[in-house]
Amino acid sequence: MALSLLLCPLLATFLFMQALADTSFVQSRAVYYPNSEENGTDVGACGFGSFGATVNGGDVSAASNLYRNGVGCGACYQVRCSNSAYCSGNGVTIVITDQGSSANTDFILSQRAFGGMAINKDAAASLLALGIVDIEYRRVSCSYPNKNITVKIHESSNNPHYLGFVLWFQQGSRDITAVQLCETQNFVCKLLDRSHGAVWTTTAPPSGPLALRMLFSAEEEEDESWVVPVNDIPQDWKAGETYDLGVQVDK
Repeated sequence: MALSLLLCPLLATFLFMQALADTSFVQSRAVYYPNSEENGTDVGACGFGSFGATVNGGDVSAASNLYRNGVGCGACYQVRCSNSAYCSGNGVTIVITDQGSSANTDFILSQRAFGGMAINKDAAASLLALGIVDIEYRRVSCSYPNKNITVKIHESSNNPHYLGFVLWFQQGSRDITAVQLCETQNFVCKLLDRSHGAVWTTTAPPSGPLALRMLFSAEEEEDESWVVPVNDIPQDWKAGETYDLGVQVDK
């Protein structure tokens, strides 16, 4: 009996370390926003605003190389720390909403996400006290149940002279690498500029209801496909408003 009791924690540790040896993960380090609220920041470089602080329950992160000049905004990653005394085997799934680097790290997590890698609240406090931890990560699909991809009109927009927007609630594990804005009457389309982060912009947008076309690309594959939403942006679009596009992707 004593031998069996001894083997149980040893087996658990072995299984934990075996899980961490998964070759699909990339080794790195992570810190957390030291002067932030528990959630992320609403002034992140992706341009998501308050959505970037609270999306995914506040499990968000700034990224360095993974930011990819804004293409990485909205991407989801499974991040788990490697100290078996504090860290769970599943870690936490985060959304990239900002850009930043610190001490050769790939992630600057929200405090909520940093503590979310732990096995319990006491372990989370210990992780936060460490401040920086070894981690491993991999790209995973984002999931927003009962949500369609949504356009949020940027506050700086001015109908009909200037239109900027970001796209919320994109599921799957592909990137939106190009966006076209199309007139709905004759379907003449123009390619939009990525002004910064996840913000797409155009001067003198077409009049009338506007249709979008979004190019989805896999990060390490040549697979590309255009997705055309069901719903249009209405003719009387307004700065700060959100519009459900009526479409979602699964991969």
